[in-house]
Amino acid sequence: MGSATGFLDTVRMENPFRSEAERLGDFEDLHIGQPEAARRAQASRCMNCGVPFCQSDFGCPLHNLIPEWNDLLYRGLEREALDRLLQTAPFPEFTGHVCPALCEKACNLEKDCVTNRDNELYLIEKGFAKGWVKPRIPAARTGKRVAVIGSGPSGLAAADLLNRLGHSVTVIEKADRAGGLLMYGIPNMKLPKIVVERRIRLMEEEGVRFELNREAIPEELQEFDAVLLCGGARKARSLNIEHMDARGVMFAVDYLTAATKAVLSGKDSEASAKEKHVVVVGGGDTGNDCVGTALRQGCASVTQLEMMPEPPAERTGGNPWPEWPRILRTDYGQMEAICRQGSDPRIYETTVKQILTDENGWINGLETVQLRRTPEGRFEQVAGTEKELPCGLLLIAAGFVGCETRTLERFALQADGRGRLMPEDGSHHLSGRLFSAGDMRNGQSLVVRALADGRRAAQEINDFLC
Repeated sequence: MGSATGFLDTVRMENPFRSEAERLGDFEDLHIGQPEAARRAQASRCMNCGVPFCQSDFGCPLHNLIPEWNDLLYRGLEREALDRLLQTAPFPEFTGHVCPALCEKACNLEKDCVTNRDNELYLIEKGFAKGWVKPRIPAARTGKRVAVIGSGPSGLAAADLLNRLGHSVTVIEKADRAGGLLMYGIPNMKLPKIVVERRIRLMEEEGVRFELNREAIPEELQEFDAVLLCGGARKARSLNIEHMDARGVMFAVDYLTAATKAVLSGKDSEASAKEKHVVVVGGGDTGNDCVGTALRQGCASVTQLEMMPEPPAERTGGNPWPEWPRILRTDYGQMEAICRQGSDPRIYETTVKQILTDENGWINGLETVQLRRTPEGRFEQVAGTEKELPCGLLLIAAGFVGCETRTLERFALQADGRGRLMPEDGSHHLSGRLFSAGDMRNGQSLVVRALADGRRAAQEINDFLC
């Protein structure tokens, strides 16, 4: 285990943010890394608990061997720690940036939990820097070919494991760059795209083939022994109001995609928030990413609408440890808005009632209304609470309702009531050679859960082929 008194001797210290004033001037990484001594000290706080909830179902979906590699890191055995981490984690550089760290919230230290996410990011970056991360090419090939449709977290995780098992893997991606939401759904400051590109290049060296700018057509996939659908749950939830087709109304992922393409090309975004009053509908991670992006683009103001009530500051009796704490959090985007505007951008229990437009069809304002829960649990508008907000760019980050309709039509598939391709038996096998994984199978969720599901699908496909 780590130091027997590590959690008593050393206080929890996450990788610090760069100051709001500094990071608002660019799209570079939000955080500042810490040196080896700091990371070893943080790893020493891991107690090797008798029941390590961090790697249970309450914690890491990948079931990372967290106490083991924290102990190795504490003892200065960094390469051995990385090897142990890579036994279960396909891409620690992704989860080290974007994972909400379920493992930390399930830690026996609870509020004073071990900095597992920062520790794993340190290990994988040290591995790349030292040359410890090398292409792992299978000693032999099985002769079986697998097509993975979609290069998001689940698709990459499945392709990685299938390739290691000796199958020949082709990843088909309709976008111009691989990575799915890792590339275009998460802003560069949260997950630098050089990190994603580095992993893609490594996978290519290992034998995985990527075909970009290509739609998956069933008739063109006959040569493959298995096909895994990992297209995500990209069908965005809309607002049931008029003028959703107004100019200046966008779904969040489309906006974030345009912003990232602009960062990568060094050009202005085709959907810039510059000098506009921006309203974001949705209080989750994607909504927060929209807030941070709009501020960097120089918006005049940004407001975030959330239909749910403001969460409590502390756990309630119905939300005990080691469950994920459903409490109020102020993420980087809200921190930046407070710095820039002087107040939290979030307005709770509120939604858009009406989109206001000018004579040219551009959005120029909103009418909002407060919401309340009925005894039956439904939301209803509160009469007399209507307000007008200036708005030149409305971003809808209200979640997703399932996989895209054209995918269902092309593969003659029927989604369930939640828009998922979830087989009735709970497996990943749809029919014949066809499988599903990730958000397409489970519905919208976390990157780490998609990684874990992609790996499970790969194991199932391997059993099917062998």
